[in-house]
Amino acid sequence: MSASQPTVRALRAEDHDAWRELFRGYAAFYEQSDAMLETTWGWLLDPDHEVEGLVAEEGERLIGLAHFRPFSRPLAASVGGYLDDLFVAPDARGSGAADALLEGVREIAQDRGWTVVRWITADDNHRARSKYDQVATRTMWVTYEMPV
Repeated sequence: MSASQPTVRALRAEDHDAWRELFRGYAAFYEQSDAMLETTWGWLLDPDHEVEGLVAEEGERLIGLAHFRPFSRPLAASVGGYLDDLFVAPDARGSGAADALLEGVREIAQDRGWTVVRWITADDNHRARSKYDQVATRTMWVTYEMPV
């Protein structure tokens, strides 16, 4: 754990290897294979794709990531931000990286005029949920998925 707050910046092409290790850790937590790694990486580097990424770093080491995108809100007649992924390396938890990444997404949302930032997490992800309870309001919405 570092005494200074991690810095947050946009993902860059040279971050590939470090990002890959972080995203692998994230996928493993949710018991997903890493088959999607290169597709997701391609999306993140494609300026025409909606998904963007931020990373948190301590010194020159990447310790966290956040992936986000805009989404339309017809009932609010506005655009919001959707936080798809947030992950901090296990040995960097408690460093302030999650706070810094969430604040980075919030600042982007403010700059772009988004009206809300929304995300989901696993019900049993207790550590993350305790952080989320500090910075956001849990909603009463239930999430469904329909296979196609």
